[in-house]
Amino acid sequence: MTSHRRLCCLVLSIIGSVAVACNIPVFRYALERWQSDTYEIVVFRGEEPNVVPEQADWLEYLEANSRANGGNINLNVRYEIDTRPADSQIQVRSTAGERPVTHWSGSVQEAMKLRLVDSPVRQELTKCLLSGDSVVWLLLRSGDMEKADAAKGMLKQAFKTLESKIEMPDGIGLPGSELHSETPLLIKFSLIEINPNDEDEAFLMQSLSGFHGESHDGKQEDPTESLAVPVFGRGRALEVIPASELTPQLVEDLTLFLSGACSCQVKEQNPGFDLLLSVDWDSKLFGGDGLRPPPAKNASDEKRPAELLTIPPGKRK
Repeated sequence: MTSHRRLCCLVLSIIGSVAVACNIPVFRYALERWQSDTYEIVVFRGEEPNVVPEQADWLEYLEANSRANGGNINLNVRYEIDTRPADSQIQVRSTAGERPVTHWSGSVQEAMKLRLVDSPVRQELTKCLLSGDSVVWLLLRSGDMEKADAAKGMLKQAFKTLESKIEMPDGIGLPGSELHSETPLLIKFSLIEINPNDEDEAFLMQSLSGFHGESHDGKQEDPTESLAVPVFGRGRALEVIPASELTPQLVEDLTLFLSGACSCQVKEQNPGFDLLLSVDWDSKLFGGDGLRPPPAKNASDEKRPAELLTIPPGKRK
């Protein structure tokens, strides 16, 4: 199944009793209330620790700054005993969804050379989201410059059209639909290009390509194919879309969904996956003593099943 067809059935709607309807746009609800999913770094080692001091310091830094220890990085570090590797090996996995996805594996020394938890593109992405951008599109450029430029041009044109076309849902600010951050509420889109030869973005590109591979049932990727990734909320990617499947209509459908009222407040029952980031979202959004919104629901709180629906047409001018 292609990304286009699959995306048209990924948008989830919860049939449940809600006391007060939520009219906050999906992208803003996700920014204020959805905690990002946790990644896992698994360290395989022998019965006795076999890392040099420099490597041990790096692993201790990740542990100290991990979410499990009150840090800003959405990851946990776990150790497993494995006598097979000659040197300590690690795997970086995302743990949300039906099964874990391994995004990278190798030695600790190799991992230390990567920008695992931070990179220039992720810093720019975070800045755009915290500035109020509705959706930030990442474009992983391929070696085919003509195809990559065509995808870029199509997205830029779509942004202009949609920014003047889309309206906010009615009722924002009413009980149940309050905004808690001073971040501007905007209909605004931005594009960040990723050079395939940028070593600082090697992990990010491999991670996104890994989700692309999973979504295409393991089929071999076309090396000339650029990939487009719409990101919203706290670094949540809606999907990894091959440029050949990217159309103005698909961009509009996805944008209308993300800009529409948040009919499903349960994060786990919405499409997408979170990026590995090092960001203190709550402090940046609400300040040290700012009023936090009530926590979003968990999937386990919902007693009624979800239905798969096509992306709604949304509100048009």
